[in-house]
Amino acid sequence: MGLLEIGGLLLFLMLLMLSGGVWIAMTLAIVGWVGQAFFTNTLPGKNLFSSFWETSASWELAALPMFIWMGEILYRTKLSEQMFDGLSPWLSKVPGRLMHTTILGCGIFGSVSGSSAATCATIAKVALPELEKRGYDRNIALGSLAAAGGLGILIPPSITMVVYAVAADASVIRLFLAGFLPGFLLMGLFSGYIIWWSLRNPDKVPPPEAPTTFMEKMRRSGSLIPCSLLIVFIVWVLVAGIATATECAAYGVLGSLAIAAAGRSLTWQNFWQGLVGATRVSCMIMFILAGAAFLTKTMAFTGIPRELAEFVHSMNLSPFGLIGVLVVVYLILGTALDGISMIVLTSAVVLPMIQKAGFDLVWFGIFIIMLVEIAEITPPVGFNLFVLQNMTGIDSNRIARVTTPFFVCMIVGIGLITVFPSIVTSVPDWLMGVAK
Repeated sequence: MGLLEIGGLLLFLMLLMLSGGVWIAMTLAIVGWVGQAFFTNTLPGKNLFSSFWETSASWELAALPMFIWMGEILYRTKLSEQMFDGLSPWLSKVPGRLMHTTILGCGIFGSVSGSSAATCATIAKVALPELEKRGYDRNIALGSLAAAGGLGILIPPSITMVVYAVAADASVIRLFLAGFLPGFLLMGLFSGYIIWWSLRNPDKVPPPEAPTTFMEKMRRSGSLIPCSLLIVFIVWVLVAGIATATECAAYGVLGSLAIAAAGRSLTWQNFWQGLVGATRVSCMIMFILAGAAFLTKTMAFTGIPRELAEFVHSMNLSPFGLIGVLVVVYLILGTALDGISMIVLTSAVVLPMIQKAGFDLVWFGIFIIMLVEIAEITPPVGFNLFVLQNMTGIDSNRIARVTTPFFVCMIVGIGLITVFPSIVTSVPDWLMGVAK
């Protein structure tokens, strides 16, 4: 049996188990076990143990539960309600109004967390209850959260960028700088779709609030100051190199507790409920990550990603033809692999092709990270879909369907940076000089 046939068989098994209601993490682990036991000469038991241990023992992953706890604190105290109350008068004349807070929140939080899972889970915890309470459409809220959660790996700092920089021997600083404009571009595309959808469906958007004076807007915006200062502080200590992402997560939890306590909305009950909720969500995410890591090892042992990359190489395509085919290949890989694994398993074959075709490696890094973002919302292994499914109880396939318009926005974003590569390269070239 050929490698592509093996890949198709494992994908079918995965879809069968997911449709049968098997836990996501268990499905990933079982498919990985079957792949190693029947199609490789390795010992699946040993690799299962090492995959689970290596994933769970990551220092960088320690930031995940703390950022989620920060979101739980904002959700269970009055802070989230105060934030939405402060934003609502300023967005009352913008089509879609508070729906844009999901995009804005993911963009800001993504610059702090560096993780799509943490960004998606934290902003969902804060935004979904408030939007539903105010009568906003749940489908658009879920779709925008799933897609915008991916901004956590595009807007620096980003662990995925560091992995790519090591694999491509590229400058991490240039990659970080290159991620800003594409991140803002995607935010603009997502918000643009929300505006278009709101104009087409005015009956699904709550009526605007009564007009308020400028002084009233400023007074209500006072509730934004504490949380805004906390976010600015976290971004500053991170960018200045004073703290790591994990330490910033700890500052975020401490700051959220302090703000909630100062506003007298923190009680022992919601403190304990927030801690339990953060533990539950974190364990769910880490369990899925461990299962995905084991499946990734199976893919590596079978050689399926390398086979795909070598197939593309054998086609002798033009530069833009190569980019078009790579989009398709990475979209296919995104149905079964996490983003970092996609980069690591294909870089040895793909990067020489990219250099030979004349593409800048920093540009290609942003290109591939945007494709990884798409993988986060591509079933059956779309990680942001799993996060929202476990938080809301809504089937991941339904979430994937409502995410489709934002999927199209991402494809448009990839097309724009391909046609206009200066969107990626202008900021690092301006601040660091043109790379030689």
